[in-house]
Amino acid sequence: MQTIGLIGGMSWESTAVYYRRLNEQIRSRLGGLHSADILLRSIDFDDIVSLQKQGRWDDASAVLVHIARGLEQAGANCLLICTNTMHKLADDVQRAVSIPLLHIADVTAAAIRAGGYRRPLLLATRYTMEQDFYVERLRDSFALAPIVPDAGDRAIVHDIIFDELCQGIVREQSRQLYVDVITRGKAQGADCVILGCTEICLLIGPHHVSLPMFDSTSLHADAAIELTMKKVDAHARLTQGIPR
Repeated sequence: MQTIGLIGGMSWESTAVYYRRLNEQIRSRLGGLHSADILLRSIDFDDIVSLQKQGRWDDASAVLVHIARGLEQAGANCLLICTNTMHKLADDVQRAVSIPLLHIADVTAAAIRAGGYRRPLLLATRYTMEQDFYVERLRDSFALAPIVPDAGDRAIVHDIIFDELCQGIVREQSRQLYVDVITRGKAQGADCVILGCTEICLLIGPHHVSLPMFDSTSLHADAAIELTMKKVDAHARLTQGIPR
């Protein structure tokens, strides 16, 4: 089985979701006592948030690159950055290592395209919603036409992520605020919703809204499992003499 390297702790609340999802998927596929082969480096999120607020993205990149190299040296065969926002630095991380980094925007966009949708409403941190690194990737690489909430709704979405979800706080009132944001997005023409922050799945799910929902956290973890299982299947075929 291939080893999955996780750059986590941003926040640990969603990193725990990654860990559970990866292991549940392996157990579901292989049965018994099987679990995922994982290397996890979880860091102090407060340090990263401070760099984000100061706009010190180069310093944040150096942190992630150092971690990625360490995971590769420890035996990871692929990498996941367990946060959407820090994919702003994904290209820096990928250039620093020789193993593949699975980009969360790519796997999410691919799922949207496969579902026949084109105009996703993006719910995420202010950095992800307002900067170009995520939205432009959806447009340029996948021909999607993402819708970003207006300034007031962006503030609601962002503040609930940092002030509540990243601190393990889940409030019904906040859930309703998100539902209202999605309702307004639908009125603007959104045909689906991207949970574009890895903590949002802690607050809201498909049963809360009428639009199809794409949870970037689950999709990202599942993409890593697909890669792992392909390697497992290839090894089984080789050892059993089964032609490809």
